[in-house]
Amino acid sequence: MIAHAPFQNLDSRRRWAILGAVMLGLFLSAMDQTIVGTAMPRIIAELSGLKLYAWVFTSYMLASTTSVPIVGKMGDIYGRKNFFLVGIVVFLIGSVLSGMSQTMLQLILFRGVQGLGGGMIFANAFAIIGDLYPPAERGKYAGLMSGVFGLASVIGPLVGGYITDNLSWRWVFYVNIPLGALALFVLATVLPAHAKIGVGRKLDYWGAVALALAIAPLLLGFSWAGTDYAWGSPQVVLSFAFAAIMAGIFWLVERRAEEPVIPFSLFRSGIFAVATAITFVTGAAMFSGSVYIPLFMQGVLGFSATNSGLVMMPMTLSMVCGSMISGQVVSRTGKYKWMSVGGLAIATGGLYILSAMTVNSSQFVGMTGMAVLGFGLGTSFTPLVLSVQNSVPYSMMGVTTSLNTFARSVGGTIGVAIMGSFLTRRLNDELAAGLPAQVQEQAPAPLLEGLKNPRILLDDAALARVRDEGFGPVFGADATRLFEATIASMERALATSITEIFLIATVLMAAGFVLAFFLREAPLRTTNAPVIEAEETDGAIPLAASRAPHPRPAAEHAATAESPPGIAS
Repeated sequence: MIAHAPFQNLDSRRRWAILGAVMLGLFLSAMDQTIVGTAMPRIIAELSGLKLYAWVFTSYMLASTTSVPIVGKMGDIYGRKNFFLVGIVVFLIGSVLSGMSQTMLQLILFRGVQGLGGGMIFANAFAIIGDLYPPAERGKYAGLMSGVFGLASVIGPLVGGYITDNLSWRWVFYVNIPLGALALFVLATVLPAHAKIGVGRKLDYWGAVALALAIAPLLLGFSWAGTDYAWGSPQVVLSFAFAAIMAGIFWLVERRAEEPVIPFSLFRSGIFAVATAITFVTGAAMFSGSVYIPLFMQGVLGFSATNSGLVMMPMTLSMVCGSMISGQVVSRTGKYKWMSVGGLAIATGGLYILSAMTVNSSQFVGMTGMAVLGFGLGTSFTPLVLSVQNSVPYSMMGVTTSLNTFARSVGGTIGVAIMGSFLTRRLNDELAAGLPAQVQEQAPAPLLEGLKNPRILLDDAALARVRDEGFGPVFGADATRLFEATIASMERALATSITEIFLIATVLMAAGFVLAFFLREAPLRTTNAPVIEAEETDGAIPLAASRAPHPRPAAEHAATAESPPGIAS
């Protein structure tokens, strides 16, 4: 059964209503990842459980990332409308329960529920845009969708801070309800269903279970490694070992599956394989850079910690601009390769500017590097998404789009974990070499251990306690001098350590830039309508059914070398 695009006959007003509601749902999910951070100090003060701090974010990330590829495939088979609506409902239920939490364990569990809903939203949002518009028109609207992320990252901390200060941290979660309900109502009313999409196709449930059991421990291991536990600890090693075993089982299951969750034949498409590799590598570079940018800007360059929500604004605003510009250019020219190449070149330059900073650099230099990085990332995101969507049949758009998101998330998780280990090692070496000798010789062990945490530089109250309660009783008259020398050495150590991270991220982004030259340019299709005959389309997989009931003859495969066997029928 060939999958049919259900949105071909929608008028402009209905398309814009759907687009607005999808953007609202995506905005809620994206903002939730930034708004909660602002409220966490107040949450910990009320619920206690400081040691569980990271799990509030980890549980969301695990549930969201794990669900994305599975739900993307389910959307292709059973239709995206129901999964998107269910995703909003699950997200809102998780929001209500999170706001009602009485313990940190409850909050962690309910954040996982939110993450599951958020993953369902992410898995379907960009695919629905693909339903609304063919690839030739999709760029400008995909650019708007990408801009939602930047807007959410700017607004989230500001709204979170205001709500926490003037209402209650619980309203950080409750604020999702009216906006989510509006998006739910509009989408339920105007979003058409995929009438024939599920006929004759069944999800590979065993494959979905195996994939989830492979992804979750993999991400958990990388989240733990170098922070909560050492890389060689039993917790980390066992997580990776279990993930490897389940990955092997997943591979065996998928080879025999009639409707695999992740069709490995996709990777025989040069366009899909190269774009996914670029997304993975640049995801590692992007997240590795962006995670440590606020730490450098506040801890080294002296941005006010009270304005921490504004630190990322140059990067996010320029990312929005880049996404919108690249979307318009791709839609007008029909070319995506050189926008990807140019965007990644600009992003590499932005990271290089950041890697060249020192403790004496100005805030202007830091903000310039962030703005250049953001513009380059925004410019490359939309063309890469369009390239993978354009390279597969319409019936596989959901799984390919979700795999693009999945590759970026997994790359970012792995990159941040590895970079965190580099940072810890280099920071310890720099502190050991830079701390005043008198401090290293006479300071008690707890004080020396506390000085190894660079985040102390972001907390004026903590610094005052270290000066008055740590240095004062031990060093007496020399306390102020030694304290100031210690802080200066910590800033130098932090600057050197983070710029090493930026340099590694620069190399990774440059690798993505080189890979982009191997991205084949295929004409953007002007329709979502499926075709029956499989024929070569300049490197893109023919727009045909994703599932062939019978194997195609070898001669046909030879004629369509770029098209993965079993995809076109």
